[in-house]
Amino acid sequence: MFILTVMAGVLCAVTEPIPRLAVSSREPRAMTLASSAAEDVSWSVQTSGMDTNLRGISATSSVDKNGAEHITAWASGSNGVILFSSDLGKSWRRLHVAEGDSLDFRSIVAFDANRAYVMSSGNGDKSRIYETKDGGETWKLEFAGKNPSLFLDALVCSSQCYALSDPVDGKFLLLSDRNKGTWTELPVDGMPAALPGEGGFAASGTSLAISDDRGLYFGTGGGKSARVFHSPDFGKTWTVTDTPIASGNASSGIFSILSTPWYVIVVGGDYKDPNRTYRAAAYSLDGGKTWQLAAQQPGGYRSAVAALYGSALAVGPNGEDISGDFGAHWKHIGSLDLNAAFVLDIYNGWAVGAKGTIARLINHKQYSVQNNMRQESEGLRSASSR
Repeated sequence: MFILTVMAGVLCAVTEPIPRLAVSSREPRAMTLASSAAEDVSWSVQTSGMDTNLRGISATSSVDKNGAEHITAWASGSNGVILFSSDLGKSWRRLHVAEGDSLDFRSIVAFDANRAYVMSSGNGDKSRIYETKDGGETWKLEFAGKNPSLFLDALVCSSQCYALSDPVDGKFLLLSDRNKGTWTELPVDGMPAALPGEGGFAASGTSLAISDDRGLYFGTGGGKSARVFHSPDFGKTWTVTDTPIASGNASSGIFSILSTPWYVIVVGGDYKDPNRTYRAAAYSLDGGKTWQLAAQQPGGYRSAVAALYGSALAVGPNGEDISGDFGAHWKHIGSLDLNAAFVLDIYNGWAVGAKGTIARLINHKQYSVQNNMRQESEGLRSASSR
């Protein structure tokens, strides 16, 4: 495991057209987060100062016919902004969606250097999904909301893609691109009813998660309880579980969820009180059936959580935190104002935030992180069940 530190780098312009865990109690013991030097892993700020609040970030790697690897990064946010980089973020080109300059693009998912989905949030037809197949030169509208109650919060993809909406007629609604670009609503027969005031949060477009072996998860807030919905069969049936995340008002709840084969983590809190370190992170070691508050909380409200090769990284408006023990303990490691993060591999990751900030995750030593996740997780599950 390792410590992340924050380092401001040289700003670049945006152009137009542009160790093993020995567990002896119910509580997982904090793992030592260390590296060979404090500067081994850091953030390098690549852009800032744009009139946009960036919320979406994605990256992809592909190999051309000559065997050369190409990494592309895509970012999105308010004021219709979509940014694209093919040189590891040294330069960013702005992409344009026709008649989309007023849209708030909260999620973006890249498949390769040419194809990507981008999702906007808003009531009714302000919630849209566009697709590009030519590197962002043109975008095709794949979905636009018709019901004024529809409000898209998150977009996630694996072999298929899913989008989450706030409740429509009393139940959360999910869309899927199962019909190869034609987005359809999943049946809601098995969906539990939403609580009064309950909804999803689109702060980072990551309140929905997909797990190949455990289906779909999404987190909620705004009601009397912050809850996690789980479908083991990709939307056919659902269960819902209360979590100890802050709740009880419209600004509190779960803002992001991370699902792995070994654990599930949720982060959030109250975005109107971002410095309050209160019930902002919780974790589950049994696939979301039961939840425990993190014994050591992040440094405040967190809008996104991402996997980081055996660790988990959370970001928010007052900084970043890392957990090396499945979300039980968090260590504050930086002070950038960030909304979302995406880790492609051990060498490449990005985070985005307010005022057009894009920061790249830098691994100076380019070492591999070795761990036995399954053995550690089984040890934690055994301890937590005593």
